[in-house]
Parts: sequence; structure tokens; C-alpha cells
Amino acid sequence: MPPKDVGSTSRPRKRKQPSTSGGSEAGTSAAPEKGSEPAKPPTRKKLKVTKAAIAKAKQQEAIEWPEYFNSLFKVFKALNTVLAFCSSRKNFAITFPVVRQSVEGLLKQPLELAQVAELKALLPDIVRFAYIPRIDLRIHGQSQDSSKRSKARENSPDYAAFSTARSSSSKVEDVPDEDEHVLILDLAENSKGKKSSNPGFIYAVPPALTPDAMKKLVVKRNERFTQAVNELLEATPTGDDPVVLLQAAARDHIPIHPYSQPFVELTQSGGKGKQRAVPEPAHRPTIDFVIGEILEQEWYKEQLEDRRIFEAKEGQIVELDPPLSATILQALQDSRRISSLYTHQVAAISALSQGKNVIISTSTASGKSVIYQVPVLRFLEEDHSSTAIFVYPTKALAQDQRAALEQLLFSCPGLEHTRVATYDGDTPQEQRASIRETASVIFTNFDMLHASILPHEDLWRRFLKSLKLVAVDELHYYSNTLGSHVAQVVRRFRRVCAAVGNRRSLFVSCSATVSNPGQHMRNIFGIDDIEVITEDGAPSGRKDFLVWNPPLIDAIDPSLGRQSSMSEATRLMRFLMARGIRVILFCKIRKTCELAMKTLRAELTAEGRLDILDRVMSYRGGYSQHDRRRIEKEAFSGNLLGIVATNALELGVDIGVLDAVIMLGFPMGGLASFRQQAGRAGRRARDALAVFVAEAWPVDQHFVKYPNELFDKPTEDLIIDLDNKVILEAHLQCAGQEMPLTLEDETYFGPLMKELCETRLAKDKDGWYHTHPKFLPFPAKHVTLRGAEEEKYSVVDVSNLGKPGGTARIIEEVEVSRALFEIYEGGIFIHQGLTFIVREVSHDSKMATLLRTDVNWITQPRDFTNVDAAQTYRIRGIKESPLRAFYGRVELKTLVYGYFKIRNKAIIDAVDLDTPPWERETTGMWMDVPKPILELMQNSGMNPAEAIHAAEHAFLNRFALATDLNTECKVPEKEYKASSSQRKRPARLIFYEPTGNGGITVKAFDHVSDILIDAHDRVESCQCEEGCMACVDSPSCKEGNLVSSKAGALIILKALLGRPIDVDLIPEQPPSNTVHDTVVAATSVKATEGVRVEAA
Repeated sequence: MPPKDVGSTSRPRKRKQPSTSGGSEAGTSAAPEKGSEPAKPPTRKKLKVTKAAIAKAKQQEAIEWPEYFNSLFKVFKALNTVLAFCSSRKNFAITFPVVRQSVEGLLKQPLELAQVAELKALLPDIVRFAYIPRIDLRIHGQSQDSSKRSKARENSPDYAAFSTARSSSSKVEDVPDEDEHVLILDLAENSKGKKSSNPGFIYAVPPALTPDAMKKLVVKRNERFTQAVNELLEATPTGDDPVVLLQAAARDHIPIHPYSQPFVELTQSGGKGKQRAVPEPAHRPTIDFVIGEILEQEWYKEQLEDRRIFEAKEGQIVELDPPLSATILQALQDSRRISSLYTHQVAAISALSQGKNVIISTSTASGKSVIYQVPVLRFLEEDHSSTAIFVYPTKALAQDQRAALEQLLFSCPGLEHTRVATYDGDTPQEQRASIRETASVIFTNFDMLHASILPHEDLWRRFLKSLKLVAVDELHYYSNTLGSHVAQVVRRFRRVCAAVGNRRSLFVSCSATVSNPGQHMRNIFGIDDIEVITEDGAPSGRKDFLVWNPPLIDAIDPSLGRQSSMSEATRLMRFLMARGIRVILFCKIRKTCELAMKTLRAELTAEGRLDILDRVMSYRGGYSQHDRRRIEKEAFSGNLLGIVATNALELGVDIGVLDAVIMLGFPMGGLASFRQQAGRAGRRARDALAVFVAEAWPVDQHFVKYPNELFDKPTEDLIIDLDNKVILEAHLQCAGQEMPLTLEDETYFGPLMKELCETRLAKDKDGWYHTHPKFLPFPAKHVTLRGAEEEKYSVVDVSNLGKPGGTARIIEEVEVSRALFEIYEGGIFIHQGLTFIVREVSHDSKMATLLRTDVNWITQPRDFTNVDAAQTYRIRGIKESPLRAFYGRVELKTLVYGYFKIRNKAIIDAVDLDTPPWERETTGMWMDVPKPILELMQNSGMNPAEAIHAAEHAFLNRFALATDLNTECKVPEKEYKASSSQRKRPARLIFYEPTGNGGITVKAFDHVSDILIDAHDRVESCQCEEGCMACVDSPSCKEGNLVSSKAGALIILKALLGRPIDVDLIPEQPPSNTVHDTVVAATSVKATEGVRVEAA
């Protein structure tokens, strides 16, 4: 049934620096290069209060006030003056005792707690009056001997402050002591102070207010108070006393210490002395009721941009013919409470019983696992020697499904002792032989099939000869480079099975809803006899879908910016969990995941909801196996109310009943990933909720403006590249070791096989092809399905060393590519929302030691990455153009040269580091922007960096395998720098493979003309003004598409294709803001000897 559109509003999009992205403390954008100045947002048009609003405010000033409000105004003006002075001195504490003493000095009378509460009730978005952790008042740690530090080392990390600093335990359940919280009193900042000179940087050094700015700040706040009183007086019903109404409202704003007994009783009671326990799942309120509650909250400020309702759907049940045996029916009833089957389940099971291969593509939680579990039970009942392989993309998903099958087998009379085993990289070597010899069903992944099972096929012959069924779950996961590798692994597997005499194995796969599931399975498996099932007979509960855009901090003063998207997401999550609604919060990257968990920890603690905090955990890649299993167990058992996760839980791991999904920002995986995440809620046919909390990035705001695309726009076809010679040769080398190849094997590997066998493999006198000797004895070790295997750093918590019974413990393992940006000496590392300071990093032993500490800042690396073309291997002409494309060796150099300490999106310290650069090589392709075009853009005031970056995205948007390519995304902190940058980059569009040579850039290079033409036509025909996902924006751009120019991209694309430049693309008057040149003309790259220009 189509969704109901329950109202939608749209706002125009501007390409500008985001103010809602990132955490409540910081976003995830990269920091500026070494030597850059403090930052400010890019130039933008400021929203202004209308003349009508100003006139109305002046008219309201004439309203006669009761004397009580005049007295209260005197209190506010004194408070305003004191706090404005504190704002000009950023190191002044704003604790209530300190502020109260100064205010009383001005008033010559006591400042009562109730008066401040009344101000808070009158100006809830302006007055900040609450208990916060004492640690949040610290700017940054300084040792007692800091004055003795040498000038040369004054910015180096100092650990003396942390080695003795009191910190809460690393255990989640530990509660801080009462004296760790202080009462603060502050007003929202209306003035930005002196602006930084770097217009691209999301963070800024705390501004120093000039006397004039401080005066303006005081006046603006006083005007805001006047307006608030006038609004209250106008809204007060006749006969009511506005003073009494204000005093009544103020009672709710008197702060109570979070760990005092009255506060615990208040926050965990229903207002009548009863404990306010979190409702059990069966008794939680309906989603519709909870949405109604949200819309009535004080903090609701029209964030809801769009609401859709997908109505509940009844299940469709049919009988299976021939019916299941009585024992299987009993097992389904006893283990799953399944007494009947849905139409799609019956269709799939029937097709398998007829000897057909099957793919089923239906919604999340539609009972797809039954489709391959029931046939296995049938096979085992007919022949106890039958075997089956279940393949999953992640270990967590395999663990989950193994438990479900074991329960089903245990409930089936006669099959209770069937052995089921996991065979993956964590399986101990001493257990593997037993599994091969006795297991009936193994749970594995394609990596193990490729590297362990197929190379040792002689040890698996018992199992393979009796193999009846191969089930591959989450088939949509395998696409692009990974899917292309997997397609060859499956062909090798089918070839080995046929060689041991088994051509009867059936293949079944399950997938999320994709555009062409049948074709995708044919590409992966290389088989034609496939039954495609897409009609979903499972029931589904009603689902509400909300598009949520963070509001302005103060609607009267838009210069304050918008609320943090993370704060919005975590507030929604807390609200839902308090009502017994189980929530998963999806974050795009690991750091955001930990920042969200840190924010939840602080907010729930401040609210006194430790009962909820104990039931919230984060889940992401990098955690130890022990921690992952513990979190999965907690989630599956129903103990958790909330999970903060990356896309590690995007796939169908059964983590229990989930009632709601919150997506913090649009996923990097695009619409397919977006819908997969949204589908995680409502997995038990109950009503469910999905909320998309938009960040300020252009991609997010595009969907705020056009929400229909979230539901109606088709997902792109999944790509499998069967003609990739690099991938094919790698697997032919593996296949030759498993058993010699003949030309008859073209049945499996296609027509390109002959050429590669003749030129790349070793041929014997009988015409058999064997693995080339240079890849022996284990060719599979030279091929990784998921790209090059990275070394990892061990992250070790040494906080308890030296204490009785204290030991060091590894809390995470971090890949080299992440370690540079996450573990550097003095940096803050976050694990499960708890903060650690990095004490020492050893690059030789790949180990970092951490100390648990409570700090109120995070750190952001100061880094840069250069992507440089180093040597040309091939040159290709571009159709109807004098220009050329190049393919060759690309050098990558990443250097982290320091970090910023950041609190509330403001830089509080800058630290220099001396770390070794990370240098590596890969393959790539590039195209140089002609020098006349570069000069044209520079002379006309256009920014070449914006044009190049947008053109790179336009090219990748039209290349089918683009997800496996990277480009040199332009960083706003550098491109909009106020002073001239030392790092000049060549005017070049460059693309490279981040994980080595997988043949993807060769593919792009070989089709460069077609891709360029397609990109040009799409950009030129797109109706958007500044660029969108259809033309020059990319959801995977790590810099948020901020440095971008649609017109500039079109100029470059036309130039590369040799087409005339439209004068309308060139601005008539150069922009007034000065931008220093960061791009210089590209120079030629040395070519290897004998390289010739290939025809277009």
C-alpha cells in the first residue's frame, strides 16, 4: 500500500558550511593544514528578522508591564552584564556561586534561585541553568610544572595532568560521585566575536569580544527579554495573573543535583511518587501516540519536515504441497512458533523441491531464513549424510543464524544430534579437521571458501560430494569489486564440486529489495535456472517515517545557527527509550558513533536516567571479538533499549525487537543503504518508526527538500564486472592450483579465459594449464576479496597498571589507515562513549597505550593527503578532443602533523606532532585541465578547486564501479583559507584504487570517453542550480561536497571533450570575496619507455 503523505515542507538549499553536522562537541571534518589561521564559516547571506517583525517588537514595547517584571528585568540586565563580561574572558568560570556573587554586587540585593528559574522559564533557549559534570569546566589539562616546559615543546602533549587526575572507571555501570557535578549559569552566545580569517573551517578559536561587541551583545539580549515578556503578557488569558503563571512554570526549571535522592525520585517517578520504570516492550505506547507526544514537547520547533505512514499489511498464507513432515512441522512450532508459511516462503521451498535454484528479494524480517533452513531439514531426513553450506557476509550474522538453526534441529525428532559448525577465521586450527569430517552444516563466508576450503578441496571431498544446498544470505552485499571477486569464487566452487562428482547442489540466495535480483544472482553464480521470488507474503506493521531537520537555536536570532544534528538525534533517542521503545541509532562513521554514545552518556546522566544508560551500548567495527559477542548477546536477549551503531548492524543480524531506527545523516552507501537501515525497525510486524535526522551537508538537505526520492527513487543496479581481466586472472591462478584448467572450463570462466591461460598461466605438454610458479605454493594468499589486508594497531588501556590486580587490556584493534587519524600522542580516543588519552604510540610494534580520563574536549587531527601521479603506463585519446587520459602509478602520502583540542566546536588549543608520514602506492588514472581553461577560471573569479572537485564527482557518478575508486576530495579548510596556502595542487582530475590494483581504474580508463560524455550530458541537463546527487554531489564525499561548483564542472568537462565553452557559464562580475590560488597548472608525468597513445 502506498504511504500516506502527512504533510511536507521544503526549504531552499544553499551550498554552505554545515552547522548541524557532527557531534554535540565536534563534527568529523578534517582540520586545516599546518600553518593555517583560525577558521570561520564561508561567506553566506545571513537571515534577517523582517521589518514587520521589528515593527511589531517596537509596538510591543509599549505594553505596560506589571512592576514584578520591571524588577525581574533589573535582575536579567545585571546577569546579562556579568555573563557578557565572562564571554569576553573565555577562561572565566560560569558556576552559579561565582555568577551570583557578581550579580548581587550590581543589584545590591540577593539573587534568588527562584528568580533565575523564572528567567529560564521565560527564555528557555537562552538561559542555561543546570548541573553539569565538573570536568566540563576544564579547558585543558596543565601540569603544575607547565611553566618549566621549554618553549620548543610548549605545544607537546603533557600527561602529568592525567596520570593523577581523577576519572570515572572504564566500566559502563560506574556512577560518578556527587561532587563531580557543579551548577552553572550562562546565556546562549549571540555574538560571534572577531571572525576567524579561514572561511572553510567548521571550528574556530573562541572569539574575544571587543568592548563594542560586548555592548551590542548586552543590548541584543535585553531586547530578547523585552520581547519574551511582551509575548507572555499578550498570551495570558483575561483574568489570569502572568506573574503567577511564570512562577508556576519556573518550578520546573529549578535545577536539582543529578545524584541527590530527590532528583532520582523525580526523574524516575511519574509525578505521583510512583517509580517511572521503562515500560516492557509489550506495554509500550503506540508509535503514533509517541509522535503526538513529541509534537507537544517544549523542545519541538517545527523540525518535522515530512511524515509518511505505511499502513499495516496482513500476511498471506498458503499450504505447501507436498506438505512438510510432522517432525519438521513440530520443530517449527516448538522453536519458532511457526504454524503456517507465507506465500513467498512456500514458493521458494516448492521451487527448491523441484530442483530449481532460487533467489528471494523481499522486505527485511520477512522470514527469509526459513526458506533455506526447511529444505536442509528435508534433505537430512531423507539422507543423514547430506551436507549444506550457509554463507554470510559478516561473522555476527553467521553466529546469529547458526543459533537459530541449532534450535530448529534440536526441536526436530531424529535430527537432534546433527552437527552444525562455524568455519571462519576465528575457528581454531585444532577444530577444523573435526568439522570437515563430522559437520553436516557449516556457516562460513566467501573469504574462507576462497582461501581455506577450495585450496584444500581434497580434504573436503566427503563434505562436497554430499552437498545438497548452498545458501547465500544478503546477496545484495556482494557488488562492485567484492561482488566481482565473489562471482569468480563461486565459479571455482562449482567447478570443484563437479570434479568430485556433484552436479546436483542447489543454490538459494536471499536479498533485500533490489532492482533486478534475478540478473544479480545469474551474475554471481553463473547459472541460468533461477526462480525469482519478489512477492512478499509476510505481514508488516504500520511504519511511520519522519524527515527531521534540526531547528534554529533561536528563531528570533538566526545568527545563532542551527541545533546540532547529533543533539537532535540523541534527544529523540532518549525520548523514545524512556517510553520503552527500542532504538538503534545509525551513524556514518566510527567516530560519530562514539561521539553519539558519549553524548548519550552525558545527557542520561544529567537527567538521572541511569536505569536507561545501563541499557545502551555502541556497536561498530574495531571492537574485540569478546566485546562484539557480549553486545550481540545483550541485544538479542532484549536487555538493551538502545544501540548506537555504524553500518556494521545494517545487515540482517537479529538483535531482537527493534521498534525505531534513527539515521544520523544520509548513509554513504546511498539509497540502498538508507532503505536497509530503515528496514531494521518493525521486525516483528508491530508498529515501527524510522527517523532521518538530516545534517547540513548538501546531500542531506537535498532529501529534506525532495523527500519523495527517499521512497520512490529506484536504487541503482548492482554491478558485477565479469570482464575484469585483473580479477579473472587472479582466480584462474587459484583455480589452476585446485586442479589443472582446460579450455573446457570456459563454461565457468567465460571467453576471456583462453587468452589469460595462454599468456599468464603455465601450460604443460598435455595442454593443461597450471598456476604460474611465482604464485605457488598458495596462490589464494595473493588474492584478497576485500582489498589489501591492512596491518592493525593494538589499542591498550593501561589505566589500571600499578594498582592491585590491575592489568593492561586490549580494547580495540585499529587499521593503519584509521590509526593515523585516531591514535596519536595526546589525542582523545573514545570507546563505548568513554574518553581515553593516548599516552604513547609505537609505530614499530603497532601499539598505542591509553589512560582512562574524563575531559570535556575531543581532538581533531591536523593532516593532509597528497595524491600524485608518479608514472604513466598508458595514454588514451579522448573522442573528438585534442586532450588525453593517462593511466599509471599513483603515490599517496598522508601526514598528521598535529591536532586541535575542540570543545563545543571551538578550538581551545593547537598541538604540533612529529609523526612519520604514511606513504603507499597504487594505480590510478588522471586527466589534466588545460592551462588556458585554468587561467580562464582564475581570471573570471571562479575557484578552480571547486570546479575540479565537482567534475571528479560528476565523472564518478557516471561510472558503474565508482564505489571502489577514490578521488582527491578538496578540503574547505584549505581551499577557502584567507592566506595563501603552501600546498599547491596540480589542475588535474585524478582517480585511484585505495586498496591496490583491482583492475577498476583500468576499466574507467578504457571507457573514459563514454564516461566523460555521459557526465557532461548529465550535468548540463540537470535542472538543479548548485549541484545535486544526480550531477556533481556524492554521498561518499568525505568533505561533504562543500568545495563544489556545478558551472565550473561543466566548463572542465567541456574542455576535456574539446567542446566550446558557453559564455553563460562564466560570471559577469567576479565574486567580491578574495580566494587565494590553491591550484597550479599540471605538469607532464614521466611515461615508461615505449608508451604509445591509444585511439579513443
